[in-house]
Amino acid sequence: MKRPFLTLFALGFFAFLYVPLFVIIGYSFNANPVNMLIWDGFTLDWYRGLLGLGTPGLDAQNRGIYIESTPQLLAALKNSLIVAGSTTVISTLFGTSLALALARFQFRAKPLYTGGLMLPIMMPDIVLGIGLLIFFSTIGLRLSLVTIVLGQCTFLTSYVCITVQARLAGLDPALEEASADLGANAWTTFRKVTLPQLAPGLLGGALLAFIISMDDLVITYFISGTGSQTLPIYIFGMIRRGVKPEINAIATLIILASMLVAALGLWLRARQDRS
Repeated sequence: MKRPFLTLFALGFFAFLYVPLFVIIGYSFNANPVNMLIWDGFTLDWYRGLLGLGTPGLDAQNRGIYIESTPQLLAALKNSLIVAGSTTVISTLFGTSLALALARFQFRAKPLYTGGLMLPIMMPDIVLGIGLLIFFSTIGLRLSLVTIVLGQCTFLTSYVCITVQARLAGLDPALEEASADLGANAWTTFRKVTLPQLAPGLLGGALLAFIISMDDLVITYFISGTGSQTLPIYIFGMIRRGVKPEINAIATLIILASMLVAALGLWLRARQDRS
């Protein structure tokens, strides 16, 4: 508080980030079904409609306002969870293996691998999406949840690898050497010495991969097929038909879920660091 300019800048910065989120949360309880900018009273109709607890196709006041189909929403959410869970497991496994290989071994092609690791992150999403679409079409692979998982793993592996590499940089190699001196083989050393120290990095990389996968729209839009609609694509389709009150309700639920996942990750990481 002794630096008023920096304090004002910090407050303005956080307001720029979070005020729109609070606006979305607030308007998700607005009873006005036509113009969400005009407050018409508090209601939970949009949440009831999304959860299938209200009158199908109508709001609680029976004003004839259509509420998006709950089965379609649940199907899109199910696809997103399947894709996010699969990509998290695969990208964490391959990203961790790649990080260990780059940190523990020296070989001629190491600079090439490092540059290739950064390429999917720096490449624009639309370019990567079109490239993956052309690739899957060329090899004759039908667009489905499988192509979404494969496509997302191409860049999520890089995110996990970078996160684990940051954790590896802070590890003391003397601990692994001491384990080898005491007669432990490579697998025992990795399982009992290296892996527990990597746990915070693995958790951070896995949570990052899960959140990015749940949020991805551009790349998934190009490589998704019939019946493989994810939640971001579903929401994008709703917005194209106009901003409806239930969109704010869906966004609020996503914000709440993201906060819970982040809080869980921070708690587990703090618990691991204390142990």
